[in-house]
Amino acid sequence: MVSQGSAPSLLEALNSDFLACKICLEQLRAPKTLPCLHTYCQDCLAQLAEDGHLRCPECRETVPVPPAGVAAFKTNFFVNGLLDLVRARAGGDLRAGKPACALCPLMGGASAGGPATARCLDCADDLCQACADGHRCTRQTHTHRVVDLVGYRAGWYDEEARERQAAQCPQHPGEALRFLCQPCSQLLCRECRLDPHLDHPCLPLAEAVRARRPGLEELLAGVDNNLAELEASRMAEKEALARLREQAARVGTQVEEAAEAVLRALLAQKQEVLGQLRAHVEAAEEAARERLGELEGREQVAREAAAFARRVLSLGREAEILSLEGAIAQRLQQLQGCPWMPGPTRCLLPQLELHPGLLDKNCHLLRLSFEEQQSQKDGGKDGAGTKGCDKTQSWREDGTQTEKHGGIQPQSRDGAQTPKEDRAQTPQEDGAQTPKAEIAKTPQEDGTQTPKEARAQTPQEEGGALTPRGGRSNKKKKFKGRLKSVSREPSPAPGPHLEGSGLLPRPIFSCSFPTRMPGDKRSPRITGLCPFGPREILVADEQNRALKRFSLNGDYKGAVPVPEGCSPCSVAALQGAVAFSASARLYLISPDGKVQWRRALSLSQASHAVAAMPSGDRVAVSVSGHVEVYNMEGSLATRFIPGGKANRGLRALVFLTTSPEGNFVGSDWQQNSVVVCDGLGQVVGEYRGPGLHGCQPGSVSVDKKGYIFLTLREVNKVVILDPKGSLLGDFLTAYHGLEKPRVTTMVDGRYLVVSLSNGTIHVFRVRSPDS
Repeated sequence: MVSQGSAPSLLEALNSDFLACKICLEQLRAPKTLPCLHTYCQDCLAQLAEDGHLRCPECRETVPVPPAGVAAFKTNFFVNGLLDLVRARAGGDLRAGKPACALCPLMGGASAGGPATARCLDCADDLCQACADGHRCTRQTHTHRVVDLVGYRAGWYDEEARERQAAQCPQHPGEALRFLCQPCSQLLCRECRLDPHLDHPCLPLAEAVRARRPGLEELLAGVDNNLAELEASRMAEKEALARLREQAARVGTQVEEAAEAVLRALLAQKQEVLGQLRAHVEAAEEAARERLGELEGREQVAREAAAFARRVLSLGREAEILSLEGAIAQRLQQLQGCPWMPGPTRCLLPQLELHPGLLDKNCHLLRLSFEEQQSQKDGGKDGAGTKGCDKTQSWREDGTQTEKHGGIQPQSRDGAQTPKEDRAQTPQEDGAQTPKAEIAKTPQEDGTQTPKEARAQTPQEEGGALTPRGGRSNKKKKFKGRLKSVSREPSPAPGPHLEGSGLLPRPIFSCSFPTRMPGDKRSPRITGLCPFGPREILVADEQNRALKRFSLNGDYKGAVPVPEGCSPCSVAALQGAVAFSASARLYLISPDGKVQWRRALSLSQASHAVAAMPSGDRVAVSVSGHVEVYNMEGSLATRFIPGGKANRGLRALVFLTTSPEGNFVGSDWQQNSVVVCDGLGQVVGEYRGPGLHGCQPGSVSVDKKGYIFLTLREVNKVVILDPKGSLLGDFLTAYHGLEKPRVTTMVDGRYLVVSLSNGTIHVFRVRSPDS
């Protein structure tokens, strides 16, 4: 008797979809097995047959259809047996919710059988209690296994039922398959055995299975060995792919670090050269001022003496002229004999010369080389392949090079390898496979002078120096690499506003999630985002007229009720309240949706951007080119036009946000610029350069350090600007999954949330330069 414990039954041990056809997704009917051992319904296979062939829907193997059609494919008796078990567990005529006895109607006394309480596993019949007792007492059936019907339906006797189950002959209903015709490899019942296969050698099924099982088991063992090898190869392939991805991520980080180092060094050189230029101009202006003062004094004395002499000669009488003649002559002779200063002092005009590598399109500061991956066994001996075998060239603040591990190799402009390059060859040399970043030499490496070495040299370019009026020409000196000043004073340090600007914030992908909820009738149209509580955001879905709450992990937290008929456009969270604009109105509501106040806005603007002040007790809204700030009671606290009244009618702030310092940052579609202004409307900075790619500036967000993140929807980018509005570079591109970015917001000063036009939200952690 099969144990009635917790061991799973036969059907429970099978896959839940094992008895389902992969074509019609229903229970198999007349199951036929293809040569690839996949089983489908006979009718389903008939629909796939075309031109004498069909393709397996699972493994895509092409199988020829037998001349007799799909019915000639082998019948899967194994599946048929399992299906019989399933039908037996669920089937039978029902009376009062119970199956009926199968033997009672055969006795002729009753029109219908009584309720069944037992089942004969040999006859596969349901029996009532009386028939079950009689079934155990007859000569022909006393050896049959009769079990409780409830236990049978529960699956307790599946294994035993399978042992006693006999496959039925498809040609002779009611006859069990008992023999195997060896020449025909066909299963036979007693009727089949007596007719066409009478002269063929046949074996009982049990004997035939004993004879053929070893061969099948041997083949199965061979396939198991192949499976083990395939699994090992698959794992090795996955490990190689993982190593490739890991190395690619490491090289990508190295490329970014190297580019940032180059940018930092370039910005430092920029400030140094600009400092030298300012010092040179200041020294020249100071000398010119002193000379101009002296020349102006002498000119005034000479003019006054000449005017007096002319007045005496034109208006004086003879006696008066003669009486003053001696003094006048002496003074004029004195002025004529005074040693005049020569022409303008020698003025050295500054000229800028760029390093040839900056203008050479064929000079690549960064390049990739490839190394073939080593096997895992060998990799453990020398540092796992590519790990730790490379070094990175980096720069300190003084422009000299340092080295760190990481896979970046220095390379000179002419392609010659440095001694440290001998360890890593180019792809053409060894057909390498693993990527590795390399960086070319900077001007200091290939012989260009540093600022300290060349500070004493005068800037000179052909035609660049003036010839003094006295006729003496200046001897030309060769300019080396940078702008030089006549000043011997140290160059000024970079300004404090450039602190850390050589290392830009970088994005680290956190998660992505959709904003469409089951109750939404339309696809989301996200027009506003704002932080809402710890690690939460509030999403303004204008299309579905909803304010939805999500965690930064994408968990839906519910919705903030909005007044009926309102379609929220821009949204901002204040202290215990939510402000949003909709249909030329500004609303302030509580988190439970109660309206605290509403204010009418100008109709001349299609949408009104809303932003919360850093204090959290005031809200700013853009209205017809100016900014209005309201307090929690709904009173107008201040109102200003960026740049003052002179810009009235010249501004149109479509997007607006605030910085931690209290400045306002807006996207001006009238001027096609990004404007930064203080609380009084004084413009701190404004950018309208080529970095906008000719696009209208989109949504703006500011992190805790004041960096501005600007969305450019048309080119699928988010660019970064410094706190004063100067463009620093790209932050997000289509490479990061951006496709028509719409609005953004900054959460906790370090998570940039970006919504796309299709309603998807991406979350990126902003990695600061010093982290």
